Amino acid sequence: MDKLSSIFDISGSAMRAQGLRLRTIAENLANRESTSAEPGGSPYRRRVVTFKNEMDRAAGINYVRVDKVVEDRSNFQYRFNPSHPSAGIDGYVKYPNVNSLIEMADMREATRSYEANLGVIQQSKDMLMRTIEMLR
Repeated sequence: MDKLSSIFDISGSAMRAQGLRLRTIAENLANRESTSAEPGGSPYRRRVVTFKNEMDRAAGINYVRVDKVVEDRSNFQYRFNPSHPSAGIDGYVKYPNVNSLIEMADMREATRSYEANLGVIQQSKDMLMRTIEMLR
């Protein structure tokens, strides 16, 4: 039972990490067309989630944890629109460095990882139920 509960813990930690990654991707997509409040200012900057492996020495288990959420330092997109309220002196408006195609690919990857861990939990639960049935 101890090994089985550690499977739940490991998969649960990975699901929590991927859940945060999915929320961050959704935030990026929601802000992909936002601009600065002041002319020439910087708009929303894309965020990326990084993970780390964390060892629980007492249990002897490696967990997946979110290391940090960092801003992507790539260049903003510029579009010429001198009539826009956020346009700089040169007439260009800065837009976030969010690429919808990249965000959708990241979303698919995070979703698949989440679903894989959910599958591990479901399989473990099924094995536990079959074991209980055999013991009856």
